[in-house]
Amino acid sequence: MDDFKGDVDKESCSKSINETVNGSHQFTIKGYSLAKGMGAGRCIPSDVFNVGGYDWAIYFYPDGKNPEDSSMYVSVFIALASEGTDVRALFELTLVDQSGKGKHKVHSHFDRALESGPYSLKYRGSM
Repeated sequence: MDDFKGDVDKESCSKSINETVNGSHQFTIKGYSLAKGMGAGRCIPSDVFNVGGYDWAIYFYPDGKNPEDSSMYVSVFIALASEGTDVRALFELTLVDQSGKGKHKVHSHFDRALESGPYSLKYRGSM
């Protein structure tokens, strides 16, 4: 190492910045009672929206995603629409019924792709 003639006084620096971004999206379904009865597995998608620099979409199934949901329940997906992205997110979905009185919430997390199926909000009756 006696032959090394580099500048040993140079400094370097690096950072890892993890930040939390809050955002929201309101997805209103006009004529919800007309959508009820469209059949299990048929969804109403939201427009793609951006939160934290990532594109997202909501998929709402008025009669549930799967036949076993038996049209008494609704199912809701939140899906990452940005391609090739590694992202983690915490989210809260709130469904408000037509009267504005009933609110139904689910809290969960998101790791890249929601492959395990929709979140089914177990609520009987009309919303």
